[in-house]
Amino acid sequence: MRTTTHRTVRLLSLLVLCGVGMGTAAGCGGEGGGGSGPRGDADAAPARKARAGQVAKAWDGSAAADLWHRGYHPMSEQTQVPEGGLRGKADRNAYVSGNFDLRAELPAAPPADGRVTWESGGSRVMRVTDARTAYDALERGSSGPGPRLTVTGAELGTMRVATSRGPATVPAWLFTLDGYDTPLKRAAVTPSKLPQTPVAPAEDVSTGELRSLGGLVEVADDGRAVTVMALHGSCDDGPAVDVLETGGSVVLSAYVRGTQDGPCAASLEAEEVVVRLAEPVGGRIVVDAFTGRPVPFEEPNARSMGLS
Repeated sequence: MRTTTHRTVRLLSLLVLCGVGMGTAAGCGGEGGGGSGPRGDADAAPARKARAGQVAKAWDGSAAADLWHRGYHPMSEQTQVPEGGLRGKADRNAYVSGNFDLRAELPAAPPADGRVTWESGGSRVMRVTDARTAYDALERGSSGPGPRLTVTGAELGTMRVATSRGPATVPAWLFTLDGYDTPLKRAAVTPSKLPQTPVAPAEDVSTGELRSLGGLVEVADDGRAVTVMALHGSCDDGPAVDVLETGGSVVLSAYVRGTQDGPCAASLEAEEVVVRLAEPVGGRIVVDAFTGRPVPFEEPNARSMGLS
């Protein structure tokens, strides 16, 4: 099953030319083949399919999968803005930029532990992070110019988060914002450490055959589609993602279509790619075929705020 590619969301220009003392750069088609036209990915499809099968076989029923299923792995934002959203472009820009002013004394040390409770049943006791750590995650060390959001208080509460095991209620710091009636919430527990992968990363593959994913953006409400960040260069036809579904895993194989030979500005672009599934994700593990690891959820930034 193939994919639908959405908008390009960021560009990291390296501003070099392919083959000018730099070796092969992203998107410049330095692996194999001659000529200056686009190179297809048809020849790479069997190898991509074989790698996906290898990854699925390694994960399904493994000890690593068991550890994953018992852990706390968010699949949605760990920060939630006040009900109704942020008002106006200035406040949205301040949030995206991490521009906050703290005008309150943050609570002292919280309880050592808190409980994550899943709606499907089961719970897990986890260490609670302090309010300062949560606030720093919002601010991200920013002290730049521009509009700012003012925090006037904080208290420990809860929030609802989508996870690999379904919706869960987790401890959260509730930050009062000047001008808002409801709080800005930040999860007060750290995601579980990813288990050691039971399969080694792919080696000696071209970007036209396989490349790593940038992160998980969202899972559709019905579970029948996942949106991921896929990377590609400036001298190709864009990214694509194949999917292999098994009873225990959803293996995503990202690659670049139509890489070109010859001089070009070497840049790295990331696009949101929607991967449609035959069955809902459910409790299956979403795995990157290149790394052999679960695809981590990517915390949002300007890509998801829709600033205008």
